[in-house]
Amino acid sequence: MAFSQPAETKKNVLHKADSRGKTESEWLVSQKTFGFVDYYDPERIQFGALRVLNDDTMEAGKGFGVHPHDNMEIISIPLEGSLEHEDSLGNKVVIKSGEIQLMSAGTGVMHSEFSKNEDGLVKFLQIWIYPNKKNVSPRYDQITLDKTKSKNKFQQILSPNPDDEGVWIYQDAWFHLGNFENNIETHYQIKKKGNGVYAFIIKGSAEIDDQKLEERDGFGVWDISGLNIKATSENTEILLMEVPMKIN
Repeated sequence: MAFSQPAETKKNVLHKADSRGKTESEWLVSQKTFGFVDYYDPERIQFGALRVLNDDTMEAGKGFGVHPHDNMEIISIPLEGSLEHEDSLGNKVVIKSGEIQLMSAGTGVMHSEFSKNEDGLVKFLQIWIYPNKKNVSPRYDQITLDKTKSKNKFQQILSPNPDDEGVWIYQDAWFHLGNFENNIETHYQIKKKGNGVYAFIIKGSAEIDDQKLEERDGFGVWDISGLNIKATSENTEILLMEVPMKIN
């Protein structure tokens, strides 16, 4: 399976925040960068191995009941509030802002996610990555980030190596988070040839390779060796997701 370029000469794709698919229920507002469940756009199925990027807001005390997953690497990044996670591996934990959750679904796992807050919303990013190994034993991981490591620079929060910083997954992917003051410039170097990078502006604004981006915009780039990034407002938070553009 491979990500198809919209045009032969085009090496990037821009997804403005207001162009995302939006679905609402009584307890959940979900803004979807890529097609998922009841949102479908044939031009927005995935970015290489990045299959799902959902920006979810969940009502207090509500959530996803027990449901199954298999052969997918699922990452949750709480932005506000806290989530209560329970799964068939025996985990019953709470994740909150400043933490990262990873679930390698492998041969199959059942889980639920509910808002822990009885009096406030929960906002989180739900991200799915296609694995490079199928039918592995399911695995759960959760870490607390040292936010001093992402001040005006990118902090690695995910990689393919269990010995590296952050959680690890079954894919040649690297995630980084950075919090930047206005006008701070930095460079991101691709970790593996053939990978692309999908940047998501969590808050603030930035210029990435001269592309102006605002809050919740997404920008994917491939066939590159690196990216030049400049924050254009105070308290700009950026998530970089480097993933293979071709997957088996």
